[in-house]
Amino acid sequence: MRYFYSADAIRDAEAPVLASLPDGALMRRAAFGLATAIARELGAVAGRTVCAVVGSGDNGGDALWAATFLRRRGAGASAVLLDPERAHRKALAAFRRAGGRIVEMVPHTTDLVIDGVVGISGSGPLRPGAAAVFDEVARAGIPVVAVDLPSGVDVHTGVADGPHVAPALTVTFGGLKPVHALGDCGRVELVDIGLGLGHSDMLAFDAADVAARWPVPGPTDDKYTQGVTGVMAGSSTYPGAAILCTGAAVAATSGMVRFAGTAAAEVVSHWPEVIATLGHATAGRVQAWAVGPGLGTDETAAAALVFALETDLPVIVDADGLTILSAHPELVADRTAPTVLTPHAGEFARLAGAPPGDDRVAATRRLADRLGVTVLLKGNVTVVAEPGGPVRLNAAGNSWAATAGSGDVLSGVIGALLAAGLPPGEAAAAAAFVHARAADLSARDPGPAAAPTSASRILAHLRPALASIL
Repeated sequence: MRYFYSADAIRDAEAPVLASLPDGALMRRAAFGLATAIARELGAVAGRTVCAVVGSGDNGGDALWAATFLRRRGAGASAVLLDPERAHRKALAAFRRAGGRIVEMVPHTTDLVIDGVVGISGSGPLRPGAAAVFDEVARAGIPVVAVDLPSGVDVHTGVADGPHVAPALTVTFGGLKPVHALGDCGRVELVDIGLGLGHSDMLAFDAADVAARWPVPGPTDDKYTQGVTGVMAGSSTYPGAAILCTGAAVAATSGMVRFAGTAAAEVVSHWPEVIATLGHATAGRVQAWAVGPGLGTDETAAAALVFALETDLPVIVDADGLTILSAHPELVADRTAPTVLTPHAGEFARLAGAPPGDDRVAATRRLADRLGVTVLLKGNVTVVAEPGGPVRLNAAGNSWAATAGSGDVLSGVIGALLAAGLPPGEAAAAAAFVHARAADLSARDPGPAAAPTSASRILAHLRPALASIL
């Protein structure tokens, strides 16, 4: 499990550690970890060259101390001081004593640049002087390691609304911040500096967390005890949505899937293990419903959604179901059973009355609290918010899942996990994790080079994705 902490939480955790250590000791501890990560990035230190781009305050001090440690190990070291009068005095003195050079611009022979411009207290884009420096660095193709976070990227939202650093690696200290999931940070390494942080209400699943929660049949399980997933999706116009959603539910668990809808024949022709009927009235008993993909928005579709939401079963609503729900939010107003909504940005705007904006986490939290349901906001970074509860993030690392029908697959997986008894937030987050991995595998099959994929290929790679986790 990875936890993410606000800048204030990090500062509060630092305060007692700073008070217990000699002056500057915590900075040198962090900088030593930074220098170690940079050494790994360089591959060898002696004979290589680094340049620190240094702002005022502690972030610049971290960069100068790291350059100092690398200089002592045989690297050439230079520094660009963006504000010489406010550079960290002790770190700068140590840098000079070690033989570091002060330069006006990053030398083109530099092997690696250290971004020490601003830290977690900074805000807004890079100022013109810093932007000019990093423009030259980008043109020269020199890799950058960011200290704590990329300068010019918001620590809370990951948004860069102007010039900013795009690092190959970000090295952060004490605890991860939201930017490390939400922003363009390259690879992220966390250096433990002894802050002793506890759990936070913003987190992300790792593969082990998903494996620990995924339903695996035990020796006494049968097809009913593993959860029966009900699917109401597709229509004569969009039978593919029914096939994708139902197929994903089949792939996600070893229980049973029942389909109710006009695409019953098409579904069974693809998935003969599915029990299919033409309507919900004859669907039979299920443990959760997945409703909405390709369903349409006519009276028949609305009746199907109402039927599901009036039960005391978990329900996941997607696509056309969300369109209906945006006009009739009262359908979930008093619902006590687990309910998951999975909008993309446009559907979110219809449900919330406004787009999610830059702060996607805060916007998703507000909608979850207002409707009293779990909301999964789709995107390169998926945000899952529970009413009054935690937020789970899933950074896909790519956008291969941004293809037509991909959301139908995700809906089927969530429905299957709800039927198996997972809590809604965990079901949504675990499904998003596996869905993203399946999308990545589908784009790289049959080799390591990525190529465009499709929802059908993502569906076909759900089981390999699960196998790689379980």
